[in-house]
Amino acid sequence: MFQTFFWILAIWFIVNVIWMWFQLNNQSLQKTFAWINVAAIIIGFWVYYGVTHDAGGITPWFLTINWVNVVIACVQFYFGYRQNN
Repeated sequence: MFQTFFWILAIWFIVNVIWMWFQLNNQSLQKTFAWINVAAIIIGFWVYYGVTHDAGGITPWFLTINWVNVVIACVQFYFGYRQNN
């Protein structure tokens, strides 16, 4: 289960970053991806802390992807909810 969720989050991370980068001015898409990212963050931390896993292997990468997703979600909320003057 741990490895499966890691790969799901890794693929989501790549898709999310690529779409975010090319659609920075699309506020609706940024908001949608930010909220999906919040769900991915909650699921990611729930899996990381709730499932038994080895100390090595992909464990540090799993935690890294979770924290980078937190930063990306903050950026997406900024671009999604900013006021254009």
